[in-house]
Amino acid sequence: MQEVIERAREEIAKADAILITAGAGMGVDSGLPDFRGVEGFWRAYPKAKELGLRFEEMANPQWFEKDPALAWAFYGHRLHLYRDTVPHRGFEILKKLSNTKKYKSFVFTSNVDGQFQKAGFDEAHIMECHGSIHHLQCIQNCQGKIWSAEDVEIEIDEDFRAQEPLPRCPDCGALARPNILMFGDWGWESSRTDAQSRRLQSWLAMLEDEGAKLAVIEIGAGTAVPTVRMTSEDIARHFGVPLIRINPREAHGAQIGLEMGTVEAMEELGIRN
Repeated sequence: MQEVIERAREEIAKADAILITAGAGMGVDSGLPDFRGVEGFWRAYPKAKELGLRFEEMANPQWFEKDPALAWAFYGHRLHLYRDTVPHRGFEILKKLSNTKKYKSFVFTSNVDGQFQKAGFDEAHIMECHGSIHHLQCIQNCQGKIWSAEDVEIEIDEDFRAQEPLPRCPDCGALARPNILMFGDWGWESSRTDAQSRRLQSWLAMLEDEGAKLAVIEIGAGTAVPTVRMTSEDIARHFGVPLIRINPREAHGAQIGLEMGTVEAMEELGIRN
């Protein structure tokens, strides 16, 4: 393992820029659930177990039509959980490391929790490929608008049901929903994420044009929904650099695999604040 750590240190040290790719495991050291397996999800949401619903079934836009009080209990609880969570020190270590690089860093994440922004990462250098719980849209997507959830407060009763008033579209009055790409979701308004994607592509193109050396550090991205892993692998391959994959259970498939959590990995790599 020490040899692998040393190789990761070398790649990071000689880089001019860092691409940080992150999945649900990134938040575990902050105390956030990663919903790994149905039992993990049911521990976090006993009501879902009572209803026999897996995460993929609960995280579906159909509930905003079928049972808005249940849908907003689930997403409202998560909204408040993410607001209350303090990002772990691994975020700060990564941010300080990024600031030592000529071209800084860019974050590509499937997480909807807004923890990178909360930790002080540049909003203009973050791509949230599945959207953000901190933004809303109309369930009818009547005007193609996305707006902030900053003023949203969801009261949830003991039966795990959200109380009225539920968030509404300011244009048509229909129910609002988080601007998150859910399972089986054909109504997601992707314009915010599309703009983030264009900024990421411009940043990568600039690195190529200037012959910059890129390091790709992937953290906590599992195989169940492989979007982050595939993105990491594709970009590392394109730039001809080894992928540094940090994952306590699924570090396989990368040239440099570290089987450890985020904070432990940052400390082992000698990246200290």
